[in-house]
Amino acid sequence: MSTDSVFVHKMWVDHELSKMVSAKTVPFPMLSDGGGNVGKIFGVYDEDAGVDVRGRFLIDPDGIVQAYEMLTPPVGRNVSETLRQIQAYQIVRESEGTQATPSGWKPGKEVLKPGPDLVGKVWKEWKVTMAFD
Repeated sequence: MSTDSVFVHKMWVDHELSKMVSAKTVPFPMLSDGGGNVGKIFGVYDEDAGVDVRGRFLIDPDGIVQAYEMLTPPVGRNVSETLRQIQAYQIVRESEGTQATPSGWKPGKEVLKPGPDLVGKVWKEWKVTMAFD
């Protein structure tokens, strides 16, 4: 979602994105917040510039913000990291909190089982489950 119009979004897809990726469409909805109303709610709307600051919000099915990130325009976002985090939150949610993803976790890697037996041993489990790729 951005303060850009749907027409600007289309131009971006047609003239920029299409040259960077093989897909001819964006695999998610692009929404326009022309008046900055949603940006104001999330605290990312810059009144003076009339635009939203670059931000990313991960909102769970219950409507609770689980994560957010704010970036200044010169720094690009990492879609792969966003997808990794979504997958991590899904694992935690589906397990009803009986599983956790350690720092640097990637899909397919082992998860942690929170509980008294893990206290003081996270480093050991982390070393076993994490392979630096």
